Amino acid sequence: MENARDLTEHTPRSDRKRRDSFGMYDGYDSCSEDTSSSSSSEESEEEVASIPANLPIIKNNGQVYTYPDGKAGMATCEMCGMVGVRDAFYSKTKRFCSVSCSRSYSSNSKKASILARLQGKPPTKKAKVLQKQPLMAKLAAYAQYQANQQNQAKSKTVVPVEGFDWGRYISSNNSVAAPVSCFKHVPMGRSWGDISEGVRVEVPNTDSNLPGKVYWIAGIVKLAGFKALLRYEGFDNDSSRDFWCNLCVPDVHPVGWCATSGKPLVPPKSIQHKCTNWKAFLVKRLTGAKTLPPDFSAKVQESMQYPFKKLMRVEVVDKTHLCRTRVAIVDSVIGGRLRLVYEESEDGTDDFWCHMYSPLIHCIGWSRSIGHRFKRSDIAKKIEGVADAAAHLFMKVKDVDQSGEWFKDGMKLEAIDPLNLSAICVATVRKVLADGYLMIGIDGSEAADGSDWFCYHSTSPSIFPAGFCEINTIELTPPRGYTKLPFKWFDYLRETGSIAAPVKLFNKEVPNHGFRTGMKLEAVDLMEPRLVCVATVTRIVHRLLRIHFDGWEDEYDQWVDCESPDLYPVGWCQLTGYQLQPPAAQTSREIPTSVTKQKKKSQQYKGQKKKRKMPLVKKPVSLSSLPMTGMVRRSLSGDEELTPPPYRPHPAQAPQGALQPPSTSRELSPGLRTGS
Repeated sequence: MENARDLTEHTPRSDRKRRDSFGMYDGYDSCSEDTSSSSSSEESEEEVASIPANLPIIKNNGQVYTYPDGKAGMATCEMCGMVGVRDAFYSKTKRFCSVSCSRSYSSNSKKASILARLQGKPPTKKAKVLQKQPLMAKLAAYAQYQANQQNQAKSKTVVPVEGFDWGRYISSNNSVAAPVSCFKHVPMGRSWGDISEGVRVEVPNTDSNLPGKVYWIAGIVKLAGFKALLRYEGFDNDSSRDFWCNLCVPDVHPVGWCATSGKPLVPPKSIQHKCTNWKAFLVKRLTGAKTLPPDFSAKVQESMQYPFKKLMRVEVVDKTHLCRTRVAIVDSVIGGRLRLVYEESEDGTDDFWCHMYSPLIHCIGWSRSIGHRFKRSDIAKKIEGVADAAAHLFMKVKDVDQSGEWFKDGMKLEAIDPLNLSAICVATVRKVLADGYLMIGIDGSEAADGSDWFCYHSTSPSIFPAGFCEINTIELTPPRGYTKLPFKWFDYLRETGSIAAPVKLFNKEVPNHGFRTGMKLEAVDLMEPRLVCVATVTRIVHRLLRIHFDGWEDEYDQWVDCESPDLYPVGWCQLTGYQLQPPAAQTSREIPTSVTKQKKKSQQYKGQKKKRKMPLVKKPVSLSSLPMTGMVRRSLSGDEELTPPPYRPHPAQAPQGALQPPSTSRELSPGLRTGS
């Protein structure tokens, strides 16, 4: 789909004639709310005086609207309350701002007359629809009405993220954000097209004294994900009125929308004196320029429809034992991210958050089909309305041929530790499953019963052949207790009597992902997957990205694949209504003087600090978390020092009233390996 259309594209001849070649400027001529209706009332049947193309712009002089030359002349529409220049109003009596209002007034007058006759009252010549009110009362009422309409529209589609301003953050740091096209799993990710700097849009004019909502044309000065720095036409090199806006919100429209919708185009008051014929100015400026496609807003809404619905059943990794899966039920869907409640959870608080395209969730029956461990649910009664999610909803993995040379138990490799995503560790294939899946264990810190093995597909970008880290100058984490440092794969394989997995078995595909070092984005903290944080790409190794959480030390960085569904463009949280975690304040990152250097590096202290990433004064979205690793045990259960907000009651399971937050104490599972 082409998402930036040329303003000179072909239109029907009748349309071109009716719109004076650029019908997008028609709304400017009258500054009315509706210019498309035809005349039907006795008021509108009278000849309407033509409005000159160079109609001066209204100024606000105290409480009286005047022309720039000082000539007073103001009128109030008796139907909608719109206030404007008297000469710009319709009909000889100048009682209505548009043909539509005149028509509506006439219709209401007839209804009132009929009602009076039915009630036995003598009909009046003209039934009054609106009572006479003082001018300022009408202005105040209309302004309040417009404000309420705007607030209602915003509340239906966008939940603002308080406490953090992406625009100010990017501008102050002169940062560059990753483009939307880098994220194929987000709304408009596959149809963003060639939206770029210079594209024109119609947006609300905030630099106006008019009581109603008016619009003006702005051009994109800078793009940052879904957000764009816009500048009103006519300001040229003046950046004093530049503003950031999410291009996918309902208030952003392609050029021409005002004309077709009957909305007024009014230039900002700061530049009204610069030009006397704004229509000609726009024609000159916009000829050959590009704008959004006419169906852009519809495409945004369509791309925000998600196939997963509440009460669908899935299989998901057991966060207390990585080696097995459990049945969970979809409790809510936000921007494609799923809050899953384990089926055995009695109060609905034992949950897990992930994206619908995450490799951690599967259809019911997946574990049995490949030979993966599975914990059977022990529930007394089924929840009404629960149904298994269809298999086609889940992310498909690449088909592999296991008949020839393939992975074998005991083969060595390198893998990202799912419990410490900043580390790539020496690992071993512990079990070969069907359909290309492998059970992997981290050398030197495995539980005797294998309860901390984890499942990766053979094509996963999170496993690498032996020597990958050395070739790409990445620090490899050796097995715990291994003393022959620096670590050498040749010596280790000889000492353990092992062989390395063949290089040809690994996924070597590197897509043209478009990421660059230093780009800003919004990323899930995979150690606390309910949190989406402000982040930066600090390193790129083929398809592997090093994600740094702004405001935090490098030790909290995470290795993530370029196609991970846990990465999002700037503005994604605002668009979907998800809570964005801002960069940690300097004070929250200070190390107490009593903490030794060794303790600072310990996993226990790291975990406690990590929990402070969520600002205490903000209530985050009700999400579940994966805790940081502990000093004694490593587990994916509990919330440690964090108490999340109350969860929404789960159908047929939750008690009456709001649910209590889960316990802040950490449940440790026996058999999980200890931390380093």
